[in-house]
Amino acid sequence: MERIFRFIKQTLKWIVVVFFASTILSVVMLRWVPVWFTPLMFIRLAQQSADDKPLTLHHHWVPLEEISPSLPLAVMASEDARFLEHHGFDYKAIEQAAIRNMKHPEKTKHGASTISQQTAKNVFLWPGRSWWRKGLEVYFTTLIELCWSKQRIMEVYLNSIEMGEGIYGADAVAEYHFNTTAKGLTRQQCALIAASLPNPRRMNSARPSSYMLRRQQRILHEMRYVKPLPEEGQDR
Repeated sequence: MERIFRFIKQTLKWIVVVFFASTILSVVMLRWVPVWFTPLMFIRLAQQSADDKPLTLHHHWVPLEEISPSLPLAVMASEDARFLEHHGFDYKAIEQAAIRNMKHPEKTKHGASTISQQTAKNVFLWPGRSWWRKGLEVYFTTLIELCWSKQRIMEVYLNSIEMGEGIYGADAVAEYHFNTTAKGLTRQQCALIAASLPNPRRMNSARPSSYMLRRQQRILHEMRYVKPLPEEGQDR
């Protein structure tokens, strides 16, 4: 029996060592290597196959300097206004969301995920609300905030996030929704893309509803007050 416990202990120790070594190595490597595929892309392909739909995946990696500077502004205004100030977690937004959810439990729950958290989830994890997945999200968010610059986090976010049915990243949505490139996106188009992000499979930036157009106007207004993303190496 003692040998069995010793074997289990050694096995668990190596599992922990391998987990931390592999995840840290992955995060360090992706500091420079483009993210060509994400778990969500494969999940969506599997869902398309199960529903007998054509397999659709549009994704073109482009560096941050080839993306309209209005797009980082728009997503910060829409998703994470304090992106440049926090270190992965916006505790003020978390507190506000918790108070709002307690006051109105009958309404849709509000989240407070930062761009860093969404990037960690998109690149390393899968959709879900379990405590186990949330714990991993916290872990990977902490890692990328330690190992990546804010510019790199934004670059990966804008290249990997779902922006439509089978569409991932700024350049693909620019091509398929606006017939342009990520660099050629206008301020208005960027705000419209940001308006779709809460549910990009239902809110189509190419065919915006009246709700999306109102949301676009709010984002355009907020963009005036968001600090622009500095260039790599510059102070925040």
